[in-house]
Amino acid sequence: MGIFSRFSDIVNANLNSLLDKAEDPQKMVRLIIQEMEDTLVEVRSVSAKTLAEKKEITRQLTRLENEVAEWENRAELALSKDRDDLARSALIEKAKIQDAIDSLNREIERVDDHIERLSSEIGQLQEKLTDAKARQKSILMRERAVSSRLNVKRSLDSSKIDDALQKFDRYEAKIDDLESQVDAYDLGKRSLADEFRALENETKVDDELAALKARVQAKEKGDAKK
Repeated sequence: MGIFSRFSDIVNANLNSLLDKAEDPQKMVRLIIQEMEDTLVEVRSVSAKTLAEKKEITRQLTRLENEVAEWENRAELALSKDRDDLARSALIEKAKIQDAIDSLNREIERVDDHIERLSSEIGQLQEKLTDAKARQKSILMRERAVSSRLNVKRSLDSSKIDDALQKFDRYEAKIDDLESQVDAYDLGKRSLADEFRALENETKVDDELAALKARVQAKEKGDAKK
């Protein structure tokens, strides 16, 4: 069974349990991410053990290949001494070891295939985990934004705001009334500054009137001479 099929079974079982309990989406997303991370840890552990197994098989191969060479040398030595019986025995031992080497080579091919599939599945799961974490952040941001908007909507729809605004209106009306009362007390009263401004205005008017009379008289004299 591949890690994805196993992981899918685990997640589906937990999701169904959460849905039955009507759990919130955040908890569901956290669970999925936790399952992914746990699966990655487990599969990487399996990969490490598989790589260690391959190294052990490789060491065995090296040792057996050395033995094959040694039995080959023994067979040659026996032939050089005209001991065909010993040479035959050496070649038989060599053949047995060669069979073991062939078996180990097939085992290495199986291990390499397993490692390759594990590596591919780990890459896919890591990619999906990265995507899930990014989507988790997006979900959290959206949830906060929606919650904030919902609070604003509830506040706007609440009668408390309208009541507060109505109180503001009543307070402003009271202040307007007080200001009107203050203005009524001052109505008709002239301050010292007002008296001086009135005198200054009268002086300006008198000056303008005198200047106007002078211009008119000058004009009449000019017309009489003509």
